[in-house]
Amino acid sequence: MNKRGVQPTRLLLARHGQTVWHHDNRYAGSSDVELNEAGLREAQALARRAERERLDLVVCSPLIRAVETAQPAAEACGVELVVDERLHEVDFGEWEGKTLEEVRAADPIAAKRFEADPVKYGFPGGEPLPEAARRALEALRELDAEHPGEKVLVVVHNTLIRLVLCSLLGIPLKNYRRRFPNLVNVAITEVRLSEGGGALYTFNDAEHLWELKDATRIEERRS
Repeated sequence: MNKRGVQPTRLLLARHGQTVWHHDNRYAGSSDVELNEAGLREAQALARRAERERLDLVVCSPLIRAVETAQPAAEACGVELVVDERLHEVDFGEWEGKTLEEVRAADPIAAKRFEADPVKYGFPGGEPLPEAARRALEALRELDAEHPGEKVLVVVHNTLIRLVLCSLLGIPLKNYRRRFPNLVNVAITEVRLSEGGGALYTFNDAEHLWELKDATRIEERRS
């Protein structure tokens, strides 16, 4: 219970499932890339986890890879899927569809500057990182205010989640890649908000993905 005597909203943040672009670690950003077969299986695993969690609400980014990940979870919990335009991934501008290795090869100076300070030297032609963090936090704070004491799954994106975590925990945005180098697809990261920021309760909780690994081992033994 917070200082106002209200139960906090449990916000379960999850990165969407895998896509073809993410296999090569390409910047997908605002590009509408669908889930691949592995991503669809991950979405089903997340849905089973969502059913066990007895969620009150499922919210997602408008991009198809997030919708495809979130829809099975909403159906499993018998709730309507809510799409929030503010939760789309950062627009990576000229780097959309490229890997960082490709960027380094084409423009090593720009890549080096970005890696040193991605806020000051952001994505060329893309969205400023502070603006992305602001809109995402605005959406999460609305959920926190409107759903006290409830458990809400928010299916979004890799860079956006890391920016949100930095903002909530008082970490400079420029350090988002260093502080949170790996966000597992469909893993759960739980945060709870407060007037001064927020608290991190779990990070990269991927317990539900063990089901997929066990199924793969069984299939391999059969073949």
